[in-house]
Amino acid sequence: MSGKAKRGLYDPLRHGSGRAGGEPYKLSRSKIELFLQSPRMFYLDRRLGIKVPSGPAFTLNSAVDELLKREFDILRKKGHAHDIMKQYKIDAVPFAHPELDVWRQNFTGKQYLHEQTNLLIFGAVDDLWVNPKGEIIIVDYKSTSTSKEISLDDQWKQVFKRQMDIYAWIFQKSGFKLNDTGYFVYANAEKDRPRFDARLEFALTLHPYKHDSSWVESVIFDIKTALDGNKIPPSDESEYSQFLDEAVRVLGE
Repeated sequence: MSGKAKRGLYDPLRHGSGRAGGEPYKLSRSKIELFLQSPRMFYLDRRLGIKVPSGPAFTLNSAVDELLKREFDILRKKGHAHDIMKQYKIDAVPFAHPELDVWRQNFTGKQYLHEQTNLLIFGAVDDLWVNPKGEIIIVDYKSTSTSKEISLDDQWKQVFKRQMDIYAWIFQKSGFKLNDTGYFVYANAEKDRPRFDARLEFALTLHPYKHDSSWVESVIFDIKTALDGNKIPPSDESEYSQFLDEAVRVLGE
């Protein structure tokens, strides 16, 4: 395996206990999600460098995210509330902090070193609001195009909830006072216009979620145990793990 392929992998000797002076190991929110979905694929990815295939880049979604950030940033400088906050009676304004742009970057994000495992947990937030009590509100932007009512109860949206749970854990551990409710700002591209005219029109809706970070730390300990082990976890029900099993079976015949 080339040196480039090994970059970013966990080494039990190099990334030992923080108290023993080991180098902290950066672990992103998305890799925690990978572990939750498949400990086996997580181990192959982080220990052996066998990458899980990535999906296509959702560039339109990224464009909506960027434009929403710019829109809220204009109000952040003025200390004004956004119309969607007024519409949903959220008593808050966009939170101004000198490190916000760093916290938004995918490869830096907001970080917290979990000293007991020496894992540097990080995740990139979309936005933060603050209410008159000084409580920080975690906000995530999502975009879609559907004629159905948007709901956070869909099975695949549980990933979004866990994402916010991890953000909440990072900020709480970093000493921030959080409101127990975060929000998903959904931009829904409308499809009932008679013509395209080279533009999309979006309806913005706000969806509250009472985040729960109580599960996060125990999973971090489980991840540390898995990373320090020298045995590949057994097969599981994840799509990629099943694909790998079938590939190994066919190639072995």
